[in-house]
Amino acid sequence: MSADGTPDAELIRRIAGGDRSAFEELHRRYARSVLGVALRRIGDRGRAEDATQDTFASVWRSARRFDPSRGAATSWLYTVARNAIVDGLRRTPPLAVGDPPDLPSSDPGPAERAEAEWTAWRVHRALETLPPEERSLVELAYWSGMSQSEIAAYVDLPLGTVKTRTRSALRRLADELDEELA
Repeated sequence: MSADGTPDAELIRRIAGGDRSAFEELHRRYARSVLGVALRRIGDRGRAEDATQDTFASVWRSARRFDPSRGAATSWLYTVARNAIVDGLRRTPPLAVGDPPDLPSSDPGPAERAEAEWTAWRVHRALETLPPEERSLVELAYWSGMSQSEIAAYVDLPLGTVKTRTRSALRRLADELDEELA
């Protein structure tokens, strides 16, 4: 009841008839407490304010359905509020991932890709200068990912021979590429 003595049920009956002043009085009485309930339930002030607004919009639209014989006006009002809060929680989309900050890409740019392609071409050309028995060992090690022990078993050579030939091949490659890649 307000200071003027109008019961809440009477305000809702008048709202059902389109009485704006009755609606304003009911809003004045309960908006703060409905907002408090919504804020505790939702945890976000903006969304709680939306739920409060939805509550009173529903009160305006559905005041005709209020039946004082079924319960107190405040119970009906808080039921409307609870429904608006639950509906607000349901329709809230999951948090969207924001746009990533504008940071320079760690991917190589055109100049770096061109340089890498030139280097790869140059290494392949240098490999062609190796004797076939050394080139095959380097290819097995670096392109097939085999260990020196696996290479020795694969090509049926002693491990020491594989190590010596691999070292020799790498030295030749270093000499061949030293001038161009320095």
